[in-house]
Amino acid sequence: MLKKLRIKFIALNMATVAVVLTVVFAAICVVNHRQSVATVDGALNQAIAQASEHQSRQMGKDTPGEGQPESADGQNAPDNGGAGDSQASDGRESPAQVAEQAGAAVDPVASREDVVADVLVGSADQELAAADSSDSAAPPTIGGRERSGGQVIPVALFSVSADGAMTALGRYNTASISQDVLEQAGEQLAGADEGFGSLSDLGLFYVKRQAGGVMYLAFADMGSASGWRALAATLAVVEVGTLAVFFVISLFFSRWALRPVARAWTQQRRFVADASHDLKTPLTVILANTSIALEHPERSVASQSQWLESTQHEAEAMQGLVGDLLTLAKMDEEEAAAQSGAARPAFEEVDLSDVVEGEVLQFESVAFERGVKLGSQVEPGIKLRGNEQRLRRLAGTLIDNACKYVDDGGTVDVALSRAGKQAKLEVRNTGAPISPEDLPHVFDRFYRADKARTGGVGGHGLGLAIARAIAEEHGGTLTASSTQVEGTAFTATLPLK
Repeated sequence: MLKKLRIKFIALNMATVAVVLTVVFAAICVVNHRQSVATVDGALNQAIAQASEHQSRQMGKDTPGEGQPESADGQNAPDNGGAGDSQASDGRESPAQVAEQAGAAVDPVASREDVVADVLVGSADQELAAADSSDSAAPPTIGGRERSGGQVIPVALFSVSADGAMTALGRYNTASISQDVLEQAGEQLAGADEGFGSLSDLGLFYVKRQAGGVMYLAFADMGSASGWRALAATLAVVEVGTLAVFFVISLFFSRWALRPVARAWTQQRRFVADASHDLKTPLTVILANTSIALEHPERSVASQSQWLESTQHEAEAMQGLVGDLLTLAKMDEEEAAAQSGAARPAFEEVDLSDVVEGEVLQFESVAFERGVKLGSQVEPGIKLRGNEQRLRRLAGTLIDNACKYVDDGGTVDVALSRAGKQAKLEVRNTGAPISPEDLPHVFDRFYRADKARTGGVGGHGLGLAIARAIAEEHGGTLTASSTQVEGTAFTATLPLK
């Protein structure tokens, strides 16, 4: 039974930890994925914003004004957007030239509206300088990594004309898309609303947005937001390792947690065995006496009084045993009820001094018959709240136990005194000490010491167990000590009212 209980304990703990870890790690992966998607969205919008800003700046340069500066020969500076010009006035390429170099078919007249040179990282001057120094360089494929600026999300940026034609924004793109994928994307997004979305069949995130009179489409690979997969794999390994460690810990703690259960199970089995033995003996004697009496029905009761008296003695012993068991069961029930919040039976004020003195007087005749000196030192006026009947049984049990196990001609001393806010009752006797092996078990139910200690004295081993339960019921303790020099002492400590 204990093995099955232990297996259930470990399985329940492991299942609980596995569920908690799975939920927590899944939440981490979801949050990571959402953050990655938000980052991609931000990168696409940033690309569109930079492209729109750059287009506005270029259009501003291409528009002459009254205060336009003159050239060195005194003439007005040439128009940046003129069809015959090969360079802008600042030495940079015009948008039309940039688009022509990128291989895009551009109408020179409509170049300001349909073609935008864009950059994604750094200032406009740095972007243009980088573009001039890498005219022939192809844009990286989506999913690349730029070492100079850390990890960058590659973006492919396009402008869309009124008839749906898409124009790449030249070498300023940081990613490229194959023509067939681009055509499929254009078809799917032709009637789509503006905003952020995904094309799962093409593996692309997109942002469709109009800025500065131009409709833009920006694309990024869905792999840019797939970092959660590696994170999930890592967390899965961590979870497996954590469960393995927790399994080892659960094995250890299952033994520790179930130790009281194992001890209670062992005590219960011993209790049943001892109770059965103590009940079996008187029943056997009673049945034997009855059988002998029935064999001679012609005999008178007086002639068979030996068997009848023996039967009565065993029945009384069995009655005492059953009474002790009922007392323990009742006290256990009251203790369990008190722990669950129920009120204990009402206590009354008890003069413990009178109780102890009364029990000492009861055992004076017993001590006299055995040739034992019974002495007492009882401090008067010690009162507390409790159950007088049970306190009387506590004192009587300790004195009776001392008188039973005292050596011939020995002494039994009973002392009651105040010890701060507690009453201290000590009963000490001389004689053979309790062995160190038996001393921790003297309060166990049905436990009896060795033959040298019992000396043939009767008893079922329940008296001290009941005495300790009474002391604990009143908020006190009952301890035992035994040495060859000082003898055996049982000390009950009870709180005063």
